[in-house]
Amino acid sequence: MSALITAVDTYDIRFPTSRELDGSDAMNPDPDYSAAYVVLRTDEPGGPAGHGFTFTIGRGNDVQVAALDALRPYVLGRPVDALCADPGSLSRDLVGDSQLRWLGPEKGVMHMAVGAVVNAVWDLAAKRAGVPLWQLLADADPAWLVAQVDFRYLTDAITPEEALGLLRAGRAGRADREADLRRRGYPAYTTSPGWLGYSDAKLTRLARQAVADGFTQIKLKVGADLADDVRRCRAARAAVGPGIRLAVDANQRWDVAEAVAWTTALAEFDPYWIEEPTSPDDVLGHAAVRRAVAPIRVATGEHVQNRIVFKQLLQAGAVDIVQIDAARVGGVNENLAILLLAAKFGVPVCPHAGGVGLCELVQHLSMFDYLALSGTTEDRVVEYVDHLHEHFLAPAVVRDGHYVAPTAPGFSAEMHPDSIAAYTYPGGTFWAADLAARGTEPRRAETPRAETPCAETPCAVPEETAP
Repeated sequence: MSALITAVDTYDIRFPTSRELDGSDAMNPDPDYSAAYVVLRTDEPGGPAGHGFTFTIGRGNDVQVAALDALRPYVLGRPVDALCADPGSLSRDLVGDSQLRWLGPEKGVMHMAVGAVVNAVWDLAAKRAGVPLWQLLADADPAWLVAQVDFRYLTDAITPEEALGLLRAGRAGRADREADLRRRGYPAYTTSPGWLGYSDAKLTRLARQAVADGFTQIKLKVGADLADDVRRCRAARAAVGPGIRLAVDANQRWDVAEAVAWTTALAEFDPYWIEEPTSPDDVLGHAAVRRAVAPIRVATGEHVQNRIVFKQLLQAGAVDIVQIDAARVGGVNENLAILLLAAKFGVPVCPHAGGVGLCELVQHLSMFDYLALSGTTEDRVVEYVDHLHEHFLAPAVVRDGHYVAPTAPGFSAEMHPDSIAAYTYPGGTFWAADLAARGTEPRRAETPRAETPCAETPCAVPEETAP
């Protein structure tokens, strides 16, 4: 008899990154990098658990965890063999539920929760197969991969038959590319020098260090004050020289006209791309900005809520760079759809990874894309930020400006138990001591998370607030 999913444990995990202004940008000046974290446990003796999460920046992480709790009854009792053989079955059930769907559809807190649970299934599947996720995907039969994709709303842009053709063509030369990947890794760029709250001296020091570490592209946050941005871009360009790509990121700060004017004002520093120049939902706005600021490229995607908006961005010629996020849409299955769309339109994918655990996850998707779909790393880089990797059992490793291909089985999503125990909010050892030292208490009492299966009804959802 197949093992079953017997527990769905959830955790509100937060890190106090705002205290050093790590992650700060024009829209989010004080982020506390956080993970709404889920663990799928089974009754398989000695078998692995599946780990997944979605990324937030502090307050509201409890809301995201509550959404994960709401999905518990849909996952408990599922046969593990069937689930790992067809993760798309759970994805379709969660996305297509006739009542949950009303909360989206396919957007926002509930859709991100779906993505965390689906990613946990893929983590479990790769662990049981004994391979890292990038290899599981790259080795998979193209027809099986196509069956994992929901083509609803996409067939005016790409059909299953076209997707199958792309994946079959992508297998050519696979062995040579895998040898290259294992030898050199996958190209990375770094945002670590460019957080908006950093001083010019720190920016300059970190930018020079990035070049010394082998990065050929860095990124700066912009959008709060134009004079400051001009000064910071001048300092960054002086630090890295003319041969290093310098990207800038406005984090949705501007209206369309303002985006054009501001980007034009920064053109003297030769920015490679302007990222999120306006609302991630504004397809036509992105297209207008792209026409106006060329040859500066337009990049977006970390806050794009589903494959349909990505489809429209590509159809409208609104982006030069697609930036998938492993924890924003509905998990691996939906990101497969987005990678296929990008391949169909010939647009490079440069994933977002600025957040806790995002580097660990998205490297797998880019490596799969290189091996089995796009077949190239030209003009393709994965973001890297040097924060919080020590909390993961298989942390992302960057060497000479390249992600080293993971070798540990799974999706690299699993956190150290000690980190979970310390940074679960508000009762973890770090937060309990920190709140006591500051004489602060959460506004509402903590309720322990259910760590055993709920028999027939959803487990109680605890009420918590952020620091």
